Amino acid sequence: MKTPGQVEAMRAAGLVVASALAAVTEAAKPGVSTADLDEVAEATIREAGAEPSFLGYQGFPASICASVNEQVVHGIPSREQVLGDGDLVSIDCGAILEGWHGDAAVTLLLGTPRAEDEMLSAACRAAMEAGIARLVPGGRLGDVGHAVEEEARRRAEQDGREYGIVADYGGHGIGTSMHMEPFVPNLGRAGTGMRLRSGMVLAIEPMLTAGTDETEELADGWTVVTADGTRAAHWEHSVAVTDDGPRVLTAPAS
Repeated sequence: MKTPGQVEAMRAAGLVVASALAAVTEAAKPGVSTADLDEVAEATIREAGAEPSFLGYQGFPASICASVNEQVVHGIPSREQVLGDGDLVSIDCGAILEGWHGDAAVTLLLGTPRAEDEMLSAACRAAMEAGIARLVPGGRLGDVGHAVEEEARRRAEQDGREYGIVADYGGHGIGTSMHMEPFVPNLGRAGTGMRLRSGMVLAIEPMLTAGTDETEELADGWTVVTADGTRAAHWEHSVAVTDDGPRVLTAPAS
């Protein structure tokens, strides 16, 4: 549980993350490496007086996760990973400011995007927003996962496609640590689970694939890919439960 003042402190950290993701979005073009994007994010975070949450976290070697095409999450930035026209890349970013964490992710479509990638990313973002909308006092944690799942399936039917909802990874509590209890699944049964209360802060982060929901971890010990090689999208925001409704702490400054 966070006090209103602590939520404000987390908003400040969230704004750093939003600025870093905006800078990466601007820099992401065909011909740019994912290591280049990592440098942009780290510079933006440090210029704001913050520190990257990811760098060194359980040994992770970079300030962002950059997951390209069939990579779902935890992709390690690399000089060898040069982005090309039509690539789909998910950027996950975290920052620590005065002891408080912000965490968010976006999916970017480079150059001339594929129509199916646009639909996949839009479906994933809509699923995230549906989950965020259920972060209200008195609700249940199961309401959030149910809303994410329901919207993802609605979008799949609308798009005439099959979307895999990755169950092994999901959202989480966040505050003085990047990952805190509870785990926030992207599937669920409405009316079940922990009661939501004002002052909770949760990261909502669905991951959708264009095929199977099964994933595999590569030999680097980090990068998670789809088991069938289909593409994936990942969207995330850190959100406070308040008496006035969900407050997205990692949204860009208006």
